[in-house]
Amino acid sequence: MGAHMGFVAWVFLGAISGMVARFLVGQSGGSCCGDIIVGIIGAVLGGVLFNSLGGRGVTGFNLYSLVVAVVGAAVFLLLLRVLHHAAGDNRRHPPPPQV
Repeated sequence: MGAHMGFVAWVFLGAISGMVARFLVGQSGGSCCGDIIVGIIGAVLGGVLFNSLGGRGVTGFNLYSLVVAVVGAAVFLLLLRVLHHAAGDNRRHPPPPQV
């Protein structure tokens, strides 16, 4: 799965796919390093998802691999959102002040 891609290509693909995925799921405030990490995890997750559905995973530095990485990163961000809500994480939505 994309073993022939160099480190710089993975970082660049991760940054682009992380930014696009954050935009698609409506999440703002991410850092560049956070986008890179989300994008690289997304590329791996997207590759697993696409392979399990009979497709190909990340094939190199191309448009198809960017789509795979964006889909995986969006799924990853949505899973994180669900887990935070299930755990009762209220950092984004604090309770109203008591008067």
